[in-house]
Amino acid sequence: MPSIETEAIVAALRTVADPEVGVNVVDLGLVYGIDVTDRQIHLTLTMTSSACPLGAYLEDAIERAIRARIPQAAQVDITMVWQPAWDAAMMSPEARKQLGWMH
Repeated sequence: MPSIETEAIVAALRTVADPEVGVNVVDLGLVYGIDVTDRQIHLTLTMTSSACPLGAYLEDAIERAIRARIPQAAQVDITMVWQPAWDAAMMSPEARKQLGWMH
């Protein structure tokens, strides 16, 4: 069975957009960590706010995206963390441009 590459996981995550802002979770800066052990994927994520109601929705969308693109994944675990707190500075230049935040 082929190994699971981090780049493939990132590509899958880039297909999942936060529905409130329309930017994918990678460029938005919500992905804090990606760990792969054998065929198990563990993600550490955050939300833009601990009050964000979309956590369960995004977790489900992320797992579906990974399973669709990486069928050899035996397990996908997602841990939601609040430290460090998300900040707009975590967004990629592409996300800033998409949102019109050029500074």
